[in-house]
Amino acid sequence: MPNGTQVFGDIAPTHSPVQVSGLSLIPGQRLNFSVTGAVNHNPPHSPPPASPDGGTLVSWGSNYGISAISNGRLNSLVGVFLDKIQPNLTAAPAALDFSSIGLNFSSLAPQLKQVFFIGDGLTGTGTGAVQNFIVPTGATRLFLAPFDSTTNNNSGSFTVTVQAVPEPSTILGLGVLGFGAFCQHNLAKSKKSNKQDN
Repeated sequence: MPNGTQVFGDIAPTHSPVQVSGLSLIPGQRLNFSVTGAVNHNPPHSPPPASPDGGTLVSWGSNYGISAISNGRLNSLVGVFLDKIQPNLTAAPAALDFSSIGLNFSSLAPQLKQVFFIGDGLTGTGTGAVQNFIVPTGATRLFLAPFDSTTNNNSGSFTVTVQAVPEPSTILGLGVLGFGAFCQHNLAKSKKSNKQDN
């Protein structure tokens, strides 16, 4: 969304999600995420920072053509795939409901503009198998953020490694961001090749 776009007190690009860069998105490709860190949605009045899997179950509506999300976890890491079109120019897709999907899925195939839970990228909290996230047809961009309705009063950070199986990974340092508006936010990032990983 253009700079200056606002929702719930968040303003782009200051409070925008992080766009993953240095990673080619291929339809049907599997992505894996490795996530550490924690965020707090309203310090000092909210509970202590949660893990990347988040805490309380919450649901929020759609904004600017981006889907709602049902029964996601507050402060968890979430993502959304976009194509080249500004998202508010087309209708939002249906929300994913994680009360029926669960959070311990082995694979998830979200649609374009459909917000999806990532958490720590494992089937359990801090344990379990690596989860696979399938790139939808038409996706050219991937954005990541903590799940909260507004992030201008948040604290904490996530460090995220995104790996396209079996391609090289991209490492992102995510500050406190949200889904209020969809533009690239400043971030610390570096790329690792498979050779460096070994």
